Formats: sequence, C-alpha cells, structure tokens
Amino acid sequence: MSRVAGALWRSLPAWQVYGANTGVGKTVLSTILCKVSSRFHPERKVWFLKPVSTGPLEDADDGRHLNRYARDVNSKCLYQFNQPVSPHLAARRPSDTDILDSISQQLGTWAKEGPGFAVVETAGGVLSPGPNGSLQADLYRPLRFPVVLVADPRLGGISSTIAAYESLSIRGYDISAVTVFTDAYYKNHEYLEDFFGEKGIRVFGIPFPPARDEHSVSKDEKSMQAFYEDVINHPNIGNLLAALSTKHERRIGELGTMAARANDVIWYPFTQHQLVSPSNISVIDSAYGDCFQTFTNKPADGDTTNNEVLQFSFDGSASWWTQGLGHGNPDLSLSAAYAAGRYGHVMLPGGIHEPALSLAEDLIDLLENPRLKRVFYSDNGSTGMEIALKMGLRVSCDRYGWDASQEEVGILGLSGSYHGDTIGTMDCSEPSTYNKRVEWYRGRGYWFKFPTVKMCKGQWVVEVPEELQEHLFDNKTFSSLGSVFNLEHRKESDAAYLYRDYIKSTLQELVQRDSRKFGALIIEPLILGAGGMIFADPLFQHTLVQVVRENPQLFSSRDDLPPPSPATSWSGLPVIFDEVFTGLYRLGRRTSASFLDVHPDISVHAKLLTGGLLPLSTTLASEDIFNTFLSPQKTDALLHGHSYTAHAVGCQVALTSLKKMLHMEKSGYWNSFVDDWTSANALLKKATATTTSDPVESENPVVWSSWSHGLVRDLSYAESVEGVFALGSVLSISFRDESGGGYTSAAASGLQSKLAQGSPGFNVHSRVLGNVLYLMASMTSKPDELRRIEQMVRSALLL
Repeated sequence: MSRVAGALWRSLPAWQVYGANTGVGKTVLSTILCKVSSRFHPERKVWFLKPVSTGPLEDADDGRHLNRYARDVNSKCLYQFNQPVSPHLAARRPSDTDILDSISQQLGTWAKEGPGFAVVETAGGVLSPGPNGSLQADLYRPLRFPVVLVADPRLGGISSTIAAYESLSIRGYDISAVTVFTDAYYKNHEYLEDFFGEKGIRVFGIPFPPARDEHSVSKDEKSMQAFYEDVINHPNIGNLLAALSTKHERRIGELGTMAARANDVIWYPFTQHQLVSPSNISVIDSAYGDCFQTFTNKPADGDTTNNEVLQFSFDGSASWWTQGLGHGNPDLSLSAAYAAGRYGHVMLPGGIHEPALSLAEDLIDLLENPRLKRVFYSDNGSTGMEIALKMGLRVSCDRYGWDASQEEVGILGLSGSYHGDTIGTMDCSEPSTYNKRVEWYRGRGYWFKFPTVKMCKGQWVVEVPEELQEHLFDNKTFSSLGSVFNLEHRKESDAAYLYRDYIKSTLQELVQRDSRKFGALIIEPLILGAGGMIFADPLFQHTLVQVVRENPQLFSSRDDLPPPSPATSWSGLPVIFDEVFTGLYRLGRRTSASFLDVHPDISVHAKLLTGGLLPLSTTLASEDIFNTFLSPQKTDALLHGHSYTAHAVGCQVALTSLKKMLHMEKSGYWNSFVDDWTSANALLKKATATTTSDPVESENPVVWSSWSHGLVRDLSYAESVEGVFALGSVLSISFRDESGGGYTSAAASGLQSKLAQGSPGFNVHSRVLGNVLYLMASMTSKPDELRRIEQMVRSALLL
C-alpha cells in the first residue's frame, strides 16, 4: 500500500513500459516516446523514470541513453545497483513499499509542474524479480499504470510476448498498446497484429534500430541519432502517441461519469436510494492489498489543473467481510485461471472433480471437528445456512416424530442474530430492520438475550442486559481478554451455574408451558455480525450448547429418546454454527467454534473460504445427520442445489486460500500481533491483580487482534465511545446514542465521515451498523499499515 497517492494525474499521462523479455528495446521505445512527445508537444514537459536499474553504470543507466538522444527530456533513476547486492547490504535495500512511494512522490511532483508526459520503464522482463525478490508485475501492481508492452521480435518472441501479455492481464493491468520492431525475416509483427487485434489492442510496428557498432562509439551514436530522427516521423509513432493520449483522456472521462451512470441503473443492497446521489458513490478503479484505488474530484493542494485523479482507500469493510488474502492476490488469480482453463464449469451431481474432492477433504482436516464428515457445497453464506436449516429441521422432526406441515417447528437462537437474506434463514431471526418489511417473513423461533463483552474505561466487561440481571448477575470485569476466554476456569464459576439455570428454566417454560417445538439451535459464534458486531460472552454460548445437548427431554416427551450423545452424535437439538463471517481465521483461529470449546453438528463456512475472490459456501455435517436422509425414495434426499454447485474455479481458489492461511499460521505470520496483545494483557493483569480473581495470564488462551491493544484501550476512554472490542481482524467501536436509534442510528456517522475525508491521496472506506463503526483488516495486513489507519481514528476522535 503506497503511503502517497494513486497513479493517475490529469496533467501527466504516464505509461509503464514493460518488455516481453530482456533485450527487446524498452529503452529505445521509451526514448522514441519521449522524443516524439517533446518534438510535437513542446508545451508539455517530458519525463522519464527508471525506478530500479542494475548493472554497471555505463551499461545500465538508461537515463544516460535517453538524455543523449532526447535532450529535452528530464530523467531520473530512483535506485541504482551497480552490482549484485551482497548479504551484508541486504538491509539497505529499499522495500517494495519504499519503491512504490518513491515513484508516486516523484510523478506527483512532476505533475505539479504543469502539463507533461511520463514514461516509467521497468528492468528486464515482466516477471523479472525486483530488489526484494517480488516479481516486477507484482511489485508495481498497486500503482497499476497503463502499459505499453514491447514485444520480442526474435525467434520465439511470439511465445514470450503472449506469455508476458497474459502475465500482465491476469494481474489486472490494462495493456494500452503493443509495440514491436518489425523484422522482414521472422515477421512476428504480422502474427501479433492479428492476435492482439482480436482483443482490441493495437500493435504498432516500428523500424528496427541499427545494429550496435562495437568498434566506434562515435559512429554508433551517429547511427542511433539518425535512427531516432527518422523514426519519430514514422506514421505509427504519431498514431501511437495519439492513441495513448486518447486512452488517457477516455479513462479519466469514464471515471468521472461512472457515479452518475450507476445512480441511474444500479439498485444497491441495504441502501435507501432516496439518500443516494452520485456524490456519495465511490468509483473504484482497481484494488490491491488492503486498498481500493478510488476516483477523487478533490484538487491536490488546491490546484485544479494538476490534481490527482485516484487515491488509495483502505477497504475498512474488507469488501463486506470477504477479504482474506488481499485484493488482486496473484496466487488466487492464477488458481482461478488454472481451474477455468482446465474445467470451465462442470456439474457436480453424479460426478466429481479434483478441486471439489480435495477441498472437502482439506476442510474436514483443517476444522478438526470429529463430528463433521460430509461437505455440501453451495454458492454463498445465506444459501449455506438455508441448507443447514433444512438438515437440522429434518433430523429433529424425524427423531421426535413431528410433522412440520401440520405444526410449527421453530429454532433457538440469540437476540440480534442474522443468518442471511433467503426466506428460510430470515425466519431464523427475530423481527428487525432487515426482515420485518419482507412479506413472507414469519420469524419462527425463540431468541435468547445474552451477556456481551466489551472494553470500557480500560477494563474488559461482561455486560448483562438489564432485563436479565434479576436472573443472572451484575456486570463483571476481567483483567484481560484472555481471561474472558478461559472457559476451563470460568466453567466452574457462579456465572456458569446461573447461565445454566437460566437457560434450562427458559427452555422448560417454552416447551412445557407454551407447547413450542424447536428443531435446531443456531449460533453465530462469538460475534453477531449483521446484528451490530455484538460480541457475545463465550461462556454463555458454551453453556447454551451444553444445556441443549445434555437435556434432550426438554424438547420432547417421548419415552424412547436416545440418551445424551457420544462425541459425534447430535443430542437434544442439532447444533448449527453460522461461521460464514467468523470462521477460517477471521478471528485469529481456524474456527470461531474453537473459542467455545464445543463442536457443532453442522457448520457453515463462506466469505474467507476463497480468500475474498469468489462466492462459494460449504455446509459441513455429521455422519448421523447425513444418514437421516438415506432412503430408497428420492423424495427423502436433501433436494437442494445450484447449477454452479462446487464450481471448479471456486474450489481451486479455496484450496489455495486455505493452504496459504494455514502456512501463515504455522510460520508465525501473525506473531507481532500476538506479541502485542500477550504483553499488554500481562501488564494489565499485573496492574489489576489485587482487584480480580482471574487466573495467571500464562494460563489463559492466546487471544489477539491485528488492531493494537493500545488503540482499543485508548478508544475505551473516549467520551463518545460506549464500548470497544477487537478480535482477530475485527475492530468494533460502539458510540453512545441517547436516541436509541439502533440500526438507523447516526451516532457513528461522524467518525465514518472523518475517515472518508482522510488526507491528501488517502482515506478510509468504512461501513456502520447503527451506532457501531467497524473496521476489518485482511489476514495479510501489515502492522505499519494498520497503525496508519489507527492514527487516523485517533486523530478523528481527538485521542
């Protein structure tokens, strides 16, 4: 993530020159572009930038070549390595971020000097490594300059040129033009004109430069000078420059009109369109890592002629909770391309393909839940939960002898939960802004109110809803977040017994007094996302599952009920965990279920499953739930499916995503975050040792967040903040709201507005849920990048 700005300026059209190989004439093409622009557009300055150059100065300084033959051009090399860098100098290498920042800063400075034209030349081929080993196409990708690709005119050059084009395309670059030195023998240009013409990319043939005169420097310079003087008058050169200028103007024009056009034709989800105008629609040109590049009409430093057109916007909603491995991740893109090329899409029923089978096996192993043995594929979290609901209700009705067509069978859940927008899953939530205006909604169930966790005034608090305090206890404080999660210690506490009595007595009243029937227990482990980022007390959720499993007689008066189950069979009610949002490392662990020390009978995973690239969902179930659907009659089967069930592209991407996150876990990728929270918890425990009965901090489970403990602590003291928590990649800030507006509250909009305003070249995209503003990192976020966001939050709240 560049710390400076985007890579598009109104006054400075800039192109990146990539070569299909080494020695194909990138510098010659750069010199031609600069020279012809200087000759025919004297009103604008011409700039040449070489970010990284390697080798002896006399051979590698392309700026010297350019200045020799295009004297009116301003050139600069940012980083010159005269020879291979030895290990003891490795620490002096510029980081990839430093290189990107230097490029953006330099071009931004030039853009302020008036109308211009810039060429940014790479070194070597498209996939040549940069100073830190990153492939060039990946190193420069955050800036996403439009590309002029210099084709290889030599034997084998067609192959290397197309390979270079595909490598750039798969990473999201726009190829503005292809140039090739024409050769009467190989005639690569003729084939490439046809190949790229079908893709709408023009190929510009350029006469070959003269062969290098190894015996006379002066003769060599004279022949090259004559070549340049002739070639700039070649019609293709003028056409090339005109085409590039047109593309630049068209790109800016398109960005400038997209918001208004979208406002005319797009129907946005979860949006009251009467409140929408083009001015509050974000136009996203591209995305990479944790950031969007978004269109901005703000002039830089008040200069309306040389302003930046793009800015970096931190994706604070992790693209609505899906982002795991960063936008534009090349490994995921390559996996998708591989599966698309190998399979396209093939139907699943009655067949199998390697990505679907491997993903099912890997997912069962990764989740380490002895109950889960079967994987049912669908296309998103809502449908995954719809399938889980069908499974749960069927097995309960089968065991208890209920006929759901004659009597209502509901679910048990938690107040504020939300499981999706399909009709069945909507009915699994109590009436709310999301569903009460949906005409088919009925709301079939009972939803427990429950204690929540937040940090207030520097202390972790388990806060009990006022209406439950007569059944439970007053709010309890804990010295660290780890001690809240120490269920081994807390399971024998007074709170656990009070929870158990409250849950059991409530269920007895519902079933015995009110004659209600329930077919499943559905829980979002730890964090209820759409309900407002509500952090549930893990002890309450653990206890709820245990009471349901240990007391099957609560749900039916039959005398032949099976006793409480062994480890892998369901008992009482099938327990469904909605881990669509919280699963697969979102909270810092493979599963959010592991925090609760219980294994669900059915578990649903989506969002991070494919690292944020593609829609895919899995509903995992136990073998005994699967067996309930076995019958000679097809009507007894689970008749649910989608045309794109287990689509190979999504499964292949998910395999790559899971393997990468598992590697990150095992390699200690998140250790710096863990260390921050571990040390902070230990200090906090020491400071409060005389006021709490918590266990020794080293006995607590490891609980951490990529958002710093210091930020969470400081936010908890802010006057406007009611409570705050962070876990894994999630940060949630609840603001005081005397109006009690709930989902319609505007209490968090002030911070949202300040973050959106940002600073020159950078802002933060965020979403609010009523009085709650949340920010979400990806699993690849780096500490220094997140600390920058944190500083913006601090400044906005005057911390």
